[in-house]
Order: sequence, then C-alpha cells, then structure tokens
Amino acid sequence: MRVFITFLLSLLMLTSAPSATHAQPDEGLTSTNRRARRAYGRAEEAWRLYEKTVAVAELKQALRHDPEFLEAHLLLAEIYYQNEEYTMSIGPLEKVIKVDEGFFPMARYYLAKSYFYTANYREALNSFDKIVLDEILRERFIISSKTYIESARFALHALENPVPYEPQNPGPGINSEHAEYSPALTADEQTLIFTRKKPLEGHWSGSGDHYREDFYISHFRDGRWQQALNPGPPLNTDGNEGAQTITADGRHLYFTACNRPDGFGRCDIYYAERIGDRWTKPVNLGRPVNSTAWDSQPSVSADGKTLYFTSSRSGNIGTTDIWETTMNNEGNWNEPVNLGPLVNTPGREVSPFIHPDNQTLYFASDGHPGMGGLDIFFSRRQDDGSWGEPVNLGYPVNTHRDEFALIVGASGKNAWFASEKEGGFGKSDLYFFELYDEARPNPVSYMKGVVFDAETKSPLKADFELTELESGTPIAMAASDPVDGTFLVAVPVGKDLALHVIKKDYLFFSEFFSYGEARTAVEPYERNIPLQPIGEGYRVVLRNVFFDTDSYTLQPSSMPELERLRDLLRENPGLQIEIGGHTDSTGSFEYNLELSEKRAQSVYKYLTGEGIASERLHYKGYADTQPIDTNKTEEGRANNRRTEFRVLNHKY
Repeated sequence: MRVFITFLLSLLMLTSAPSATHAQPDEGLTSTNRRARRAYGRAEEAWRLYEKTVAVAELKQALRHDPEFLEAHLLLAEIYYQNEEYTMSIGPLEKVIKVDEGFFPMARYYLAKSYFYTANYREALNSFDKIVLDEILRERFIISSKTYIESARFALHALENPVPYEPQNPGPGINSEHAEYSPALTADEQTLIFTRKKPLEGHWSGSGDHYREDFYISHFRDGRWQQALNPGPPLNTDGNEGAQTITADGRHLYFTACNRPDGFGRCDIYYAERIGDRWTKPVNLGRPVNSTAWDSQPSVSADGKTLYFTSSRSGNIGTTDIWETTMNNEGNWNEPVNLGPLVNTPGREVSPFIHPDNQTLYFASDGHPGMGGLDIFFSRRQDDGSWGEPVNLGYPVNTHRDEFALIVGASGKNAWFASEKEGGFGKSDLYFFELYDEARPNPVSYMKGVVFDAETKSPLKADFELTELESGTPIAMAASDPVDGTFLVAVPVGKDLALHVIKKDYLFFSEFFSYGEARTAVEPYERNIPLQPIGEGYRVVLRNVFFDTDSYTLQPSSMPELERLRDLLRENPGLQIEIGGHTDSTGSFEYNLELSEKRAQSVYKYLTGEGIASERLHYKGYADTQPIDTNKTEEGRANNRRTEFRVLNHKY
C-alpha cells in the first residue's frame, strides 16, 4: 500500500479526480524509469518505518532519474508536510500541479496551506480563491478554504499595520541554556514562577522521556531579576510539573502534572499552598475539574473563585476548548462550563490567562482568523457577564509560527511570553514587552501589609474580601499568611471599594477607599491591619455604611458592610452591641442629635429584619459629642460623620 498518509486519504474524499488512479499501486506509477521506481519503493518502505532521512534521500535519487515522477514529488511533499516543514513541501507540490494539475487536485489545497503556514499570504489567498472558484473539491475543503481566505486577508492587513512590539530578555537570572516557558506573576510583579525543561543527568538529549520539567522562582530586587531557584519538594518531584498559575499574593499555585498515580486522565490540574516559606504537598483537584481526558493550563481569577483551563473533554466544540469552573461557598469546585462558541472554535483554544482585572481574558487559538498556527487573542467581559468578540493581538506579536502562553502584569503594562527567537540564552527564553494601549486590560494596583492581634501584636491569618461598592460584587478574596500575617490583595484602579478583614473570635475590620492609579512595586499601598479580639467596650467604625446627605435612608452600597455585621452577630449568639450614630458639628445640635439617632435606628431595623433578636441590640444618637477628628477640615468632618458599634457584652 502506498504511504500517502495525508494526501492519499484526502484523494479518496475528492468529488472528482479523473487522473488520480495513477497513484494506485495496481495501476502502475507515472514513471517508467526502473531506477526511479526502485528508489521510490525503497523510500516508501523507509517512510513506512518512519525513517525520514532515508526516505527523503531515496526520493531525491528517484527524481534525479525522473524529474517528472509525480508520486515521488507527492511523497516528498507528504513527508515535509507531516513534519511541518512547509517551506520544503512547496516545491514538490508546485511541480505536481505544473506537470498535471488533474493528477491530484488536493495538491492545490495542501500547497495553499503550505503557502499560508510560511507567511506567503498573497500566494495562499490566490490558491484558496481558485479552489473556491473551481469547486473541484468536496464541500468541507471549500468551507476550509473560505476560512483560510479570511485569515490570509487578516494577515495581509496585519502586516501592513504592525502593532508596537519591542520584546526584551530579562537576563540570566531567569533564562538559561535550557528551555524556559509558562511564566506566572504575582500582583506586585516582583515574583515570577516559570517552568524550566532540563535533560536528565546522564542523558544527551532534552527530548522524549529524557528530560524533567520543574518550577523555578525568581524575585525582582535592586532593579533586576535575581537568580531563579528550584523550590524543591514537595512542589517539584521526579516527574514533570508545568503550565502553572499563581494567585495575586503568590500563595496559591495551580499547575498541570501528567501520568501520576492519582490522576483521572492523561494530564490533571493540581493545587499547592505556600505557608510561610514552605509549600504544601500538591493535591489533585479531583472531579469535576479533572476528567478522563486531558485537562491542563489553569488560570485562576484574582478573587480565587474562578478557574479557567484547557481541556479535550466531552462537550468540546473543537480539539481543545477553554472551560471555567467556579468555587462554591463550601470551597468546592462546581461543574465546569464551556466558554462557548464565541471564544471556542472547531480548532484549538489553549493557554487561557485571566488578568487580575477579572475582565480581560487572553488565550491562544488557531480557529479564529490569524497569522497561521496559534495566535494570541484577548476578549473582554461584557455587561451581561459573557465574553466579547476575540481580538487578535496583531503582527508582529503574532506570526505564522505558534504563539501562546502570554500573561500580562497586574498594572497592564508589560506582557510576558516564551519564545525560541534568535539571540536568547537557550532553546526557549522568557521575554517581556510593553503592551500597546488597545490590548491592555484595566489597570490593577495592589495593597500589602500585615494582619496582627491588636493586643498581643502576634500575626494572624484572616480572610479578606474586596467589594465594589456600586454593584456590591465581590471582586477579590484572599487570606493573610498564617505564619507571618502578610497579605497582598489586587485592587482595581478608579473604583470605589469596600475592604473587609474577618477572623473568628475577632471584630471585623472595614475600610472604604479608591485608588486613582496603579502603584509601582517600589511604591505599593501599604496597610497594616490590627484585629481586635471581641471584648466588652471595643468599638468598630462601620466605614462602608452610607446615607444620603441629611437623610437616614441606607444607600444600597451599605449592604456588604451590614451583612458582615449581621454575620458577626449570628456567629456569636452571646454578643450584644450598641449602634451609635455620629455627625460633625455643622448645623444645630438638636438637628444633628435627631439625625444621628435615626441613622443608628436604620441599622438597628436592618439587623432585626435579618433575624437578630432586638434584646441583643441598642441604638443611640450622639450628634457631634464624640468627634474622632477635627471639625475644621472637610476630611475631618467626613471622619466624624460615622456609624459605629460598641460591644456591650460578649458571653461565650
């Protein structure tokens, strides 16, 4: 049997191929030269055994004896095409068409694809146009040709309108003589974790089973990236680990591992947590995240509640699709959902990256119009929560080669990716470049500090929740480190936000703020947070309880704060509190006293409406008798206008 693995199978699917019977072994070959035929037979046998070098040499020998030996040209093109050496496949295919265009009509289709994958977009467009016009192939190839026409037109336009792009190598602290790829950054862009592929000791090659993929971590200090270090076990093992994502604070790592004993499929997603300076033993996320198929390339949202990943599971639109799963209130992952046909195509979608703004998704695809191979795209979340039309990042970010696994720093300025471009330290290096404005996500800043016991000063592990005031939507969730109390929270820029810090047996901490610009790593927002143990006489200012001017009607943006107070009372049934209303000194004392009492009463009514027993609650208006700041400035007066609660009694 002839060995045209791709081409012969394609030939059998043609609508009409009157001259194609020449390719069948029982009808003879197009060459009558015995030396050419013998060399061709040896080439077939070598290719059947996957001996590419021998097969190519024999075919070249056959063509020296008979330059118009069509089967030899086709098999040579087949070998190059199967090995993605598209430049080399062009010549033999052009020869077949020149000698006898009807001998193998599919030759033009594969020639057009070879043109496309070598960035010869004009030639590809002309060839695909002819295929569509002549209609000599089956409908599926006509449809495919129309798709390639769209991509070729896009590519020609992209070449004429390049985007700004100046990639920089971060240097030997990160890159080595080995392959580095799959970068992941913390929100402060000061810690980079990536995958390095090294040959196993005693093996000459970095291919096959003779290599190991491990995580490496580098920190940015004194204006440069420090030497990357292997964190060792339990994060790294004797097997391969890679394709990772890390939460904004650098404490939660999701990654891919394959062929492990506890695996559900060929590759699964695992999770590890950093406590202090040590990583926990990674655990398999289990079902329903992992399946019997290939599940890989996770990306976690800033709030830690949504995980995006690539899968080949049942329900896909294409070969590999992007899926998402959300975490429920019990801390378990829900059934994954396909991102749908606007993002996923009948082709491949891989390497999703959700930016900390939680609004911009970057991914790679060969199913959307592009330059060839995998291109990088971005999609923005719409008002209804769906994803918008994907946008190609353009040339020269994308080329006719595969581009994928791009991430973008929290500030939205720099993008990171891996490339085998010339001039690097090894086979594959990590690079970064300044992302042009149209492709940038919403900028995200960050706040860092330490949570500690207000009395003992001991560091505490506490839960953080960041809420957008206007919508009441939680946009980030995190926890401080249980060893040293440190935290880092990604913070959207230009939004009014409510921060709540919560720990069992402590009064919660609340803050209202809005960051107008993204801070650099040198100048982060720093906020150390003391938590007060629940005790008689202690007070908490409800900084996120709001009223209209001269009104005691609660604004909707007050709800997240009031819910925290409600939950505190539910979790501590022996807790009794007084709700106090306070004003500044503007206006008459009588007016301020009445307003402050009615505001305190509004909070009281909310809590009793939520099922809190009235005997546990008292309320009182204090007007301006208990200022906490000066009344001589607007900022001071704003601080004095407040609602707070005071612990009256706490029975365990």
